[in-house]
Amino acid sequence: MKIAVTSSGPSIEDAIDPRFGRCTYFLIIDSDTLAFEPVENSNRTLGGGAGIQSAQLMAERGVSVVLTGNCGPNAFRTFGAAGVRVITGVSGRVRQAVELFKSGKLSSSSTPNVQAHFGTGMGGGGMGRGMGGGRGMGGGRGMGGGMTAQDTGQSGAGSLSGKEDLALLKEQANDLRRQMESIESKIKALADK
Repeated sequence: MKIAVTSSGPSIEDAIDPRFGRCTYFLIIDSDTLAFEPVENSNRTLGGGAGIQSAQLMAERGVSVVLTGNCGPNAFRTFGAAGVRVITGVSGRVRQAVELFKSGKLSSSSTPNVQAHFGTGMGGGGMGRGMGGGRGMGGGRGMGGGMTAQDTGQSGAGSLSGKEDLALLKEQANDLRRQMESIESKIKALADK
């Protein structure tokens, strides 16, 4: 079965990007072999319609299921019309999410879990000056413009164990430290001009 997972990077070992329409990458994965194709999301910088465009792209690629953290109403309707199942509230690493899906521990969502324009928050949408270093703001790499499934108290079947969650949070904290250093360096450089 062909599934798509929103990812913060081009590898199956990368963290899931919590935003569907504005994720950094889609990984199109054969659930039987785990062979995958990374697809950079060119829709993430659109002023509007990123969810719809991204949903159409996934439908055109022939995916049957999408695993993501959050999916808004416009993309959700587009998936419904195309017959693509959506599973929201997924977090952690892409490979872990696929394994949870294969083992039947994830169930389809019946409604969108965020409002329209959820992923357009602070940071410029990955246009080069945003909090994500020009790559978007997913996977805990910046100001994602809203809460992830863990922050909202939603318990997805894709939740991590305490040990895995701690490791992911430490990694996200390190990413944020590096971002703050980069931002402070840019502020200093601009102030010195």
